[in-house]
Amino acid sequence: MTQPEFPTGAVRPSDSERDQALGVLRDGAGSGRLSHDTFLGRMDIVLQATSRGELDAAVAGLPTGGPVERFVLRAVGRVSAFGDRLNRAWRSERLPGLSLPQAGAGLLTIGRIPGSGLRLHDASVSRHHAELRHENGGWVLYDLGSTNGTHVNGRRIAGGIPVRPGDQVRFGNLEFRLAAP
Repeated sequence: MTQPEFPTGAVRPSDSERDQALGVLRDGAGSGRLSHDTFLGRMDIVLQATSRGELDAAVAGLPTGGPVERFVLRAVGRVSAFGDRLNRAWRSERLPGLSLPQAGAGLLTIGRIPGSGLRLHDASVSRHHAELRHENGGWVLYDLGSTNGTHVNGRRIAGGIPVRPGDQVRFGNLEFRLAAP
């Protein structure tokens, strides 16, 4: 493992040096050598670095091999991610559809409680789980502090996020693919 070739000293790092350091961090996170939190912390250090020595410290302990090594690491990462993408695409087409309401509907409540606009009978769904609101010509899905979370395209949301037909949404353990009204 060789260290990056940043000259040390108090000279402010260039954009290309920052990009190189970010690439090393990205490869380290992609290969599992850095946790997500460590990656974010070191990325902040790189972006705020005032000297090349700070860049060296941010990538310390990570392999900074040549272009062939980086190419192989990225290729392996892409191949392993392909199976996951294929599985998600296969599962997505098999999900039950959930039609978005007409634009004039305004609000759709989602939960386990009677009176919800979309009542889901599953213990993993909170009584007042989520709301789907028509805002600015589109739909926004809001989690209402549910216990098991609201997910859009595999990511847990906090607050609201715009959604559209084709998005995958999950309320607790129940998953759907949004469809046009």
